[in-house]
Amino acid sequence: MRKAHLIGLGLALGLAQPATADVKDGVDAWQRGDYAAAIKEWRPLAIAGDADAQFNLAQAYKLGRGLPADLKQAEMWYKKAADKGHVQAADNYGLVLFQNGDRKGAVPWLEKSAARGEPRAQYVLGTALFNGDIASKDWVRAYALMTRASSAGLPQASSTLAQMDQYIPLDQRQKGIAMAREIERTAMKPPAPTGIAAAELPPSAAGAGYAPPPSAPPARSKPVPKPAAVATRPLAPKPGAAGDWRVQLGAFSDAGRARALWGSLQRSFAGAQPYYVKAGAVTRLQAGPYASRGEAERQCAAMRGRGQACLPVKP
Repeated sequence: MRKAHLIGLGLALGLAQPATADVKDGVDAWQRGDYAAAIKEWRPLAIAGDADAQFNLAQAYKLGRGLPADLKQAEMWYKKAADKGHVQAADNYGLVLFQNGDRKGAVPWLEKSAARGEPRAQYVLGTALFNGDIASKDWVRAYALMTRASSAGLPQASSTLAQMDQYIPLDQRQKGIAMAREIERTAMKPPAPTGIAAAELPPSAAGAGYAPPPSAPPARSKPVPKPAAVATRPLAPKPGAAGDWRVQLGAFSDAGRARALWGSLQRSFAGAQPYYVKAGAVTRLQAGPYASRGEAERQCAAMRGRGQACLPVKP
């Protein structure tokens, strides 16, 4: 019987179904919401060394289902499964190490995951390479990794990519886009899991927050005005007002997604028009024009209050 592994992209939880019938019983219990019964099936098998049971137990500790949430216990069980060659466990182990504060220990695992095309690992490494947090600054590779993570549909990567645009020079961004294409071409993608259907994870388990957004390098930083108090209605440019400022709402590998986002937001931008700016394989959604940075900042403040990423830009 072939194995089906739990994909830890933070969007769906597929539980491993190895040859051991008791692990399958645990999967069945999990899928009907009986998490305690699932843990009862998996724990003895995990202790005996079954990698799938170890991985499932780690996920249960991570999510706090059937037992108290405990990232240290999750880390331990991910490591046991990863050492046996469980690819999804290895991906999650690097991320949990990073989240638990062992950034140096996390890097080798994150590098392998990023090389396989794992978007969360690419996001974490891209942020670290931009800031120089756990490695020397490398803006070209940082932009390449963030571009790949954004192309995979990771929302925080698209938002962070827009922030990087404010600091990384155009020539380095272009090199980063070329490197992103090479990363995509050479990605060591593991075989797709088979078998058990996935069960939805709650938004809190979506894998966000493993790294802070990029901070401006001191040598290039500029004072950023504090956003005005969130307005009850988004600020729209005055009719006929001219200006060379816009607001950027995201970056997408699929231009259709940029247009879809504008379709859902355009009522909040009365008087503004969309701009679909191509940058290599990425389409950036911008809106405007605004007469000044202040106007663009106020519009962004209103949008952030609604949970929408937004940055003032001057094309």
